[in-house]
Amino acid sequence: MQLAQKIIIADDHPLFRTAMHQAVKQLVPDATIPQADSLPELQRVVEQNSDADLILLDLQMPGAHGYSGLVFLRSHYPEIPVIVVSACEDPAIMCQALDHQASGYIAKSSPLEDIAVAIRKVLEGELYLPDIARRHQHHPNQNALDIAERLASLTPQQFRVLTMMAEGMLNKQIAYDLEVSEATIKAHVTAIFRKLGVRTRTQAVIAVQSLDIEKPDTQMANAQAES
Repeated sequence: MQLAQKIIIADDHPLFRTAMHQAVKQLVPDATIPQADSLPELQRVVEQNSDADLILLDLQMPGAHGYSGLVFLRSHYPEIPVIVVSACEDPAIMCQALDHQASGYIAKSSPLEDIAVAIRKVLEGELYLPDIARRHQHHPNQNALDIAERLASLTPQQFRVLTMMAEGMLNKQIAYDLEVSEATIKAHVTAIFRKLGVRTRTQAVIAVQSLDIEKPDTQMANAQAES
């Protein structure tokens, strides 16, 4: 196996980032390990390290809505495998992560040996799921996958704008933070509406929030309630 030289850790908990850093160093001693503590920061880090060999991604970070960060990474950096690292140990959630093209899933409670196995397998081009998920009877949520496909069509800047809209920011605030004109943001918002097939900010925010982590039966109930 050709050992990876660059592995990105994205998690908003400093102690866990430290633990994952130590785990990676034990497996790949000479690895470079950039880190990010939010989705916007991860976007910047990946742009600067597009040659990364692997990303270890926490789903619950500031700026992220469930699988939205994973959807962004897989659409814009498909050559970089992503392992989801999460406190959630629901096998349905683990399977959903692979539906959204994750290469693996590691529960944060996993022993170091399991984490090392997962990283090694994914670096070798395999998929990794814990045993409990492999035994789970899983049916993909097509509605969520359709929304994810539409989100994947957004450019990185459009994705940033949508993420900030989901945080409740106004066009003027987004323009200031991104250092562009308000007219530019309005153009992005128009493009976002078109690509997502929505007409209002509320509908656009609901679309990205639909990728929040919840069990398939809950997602189905919500979909039925909105129809």
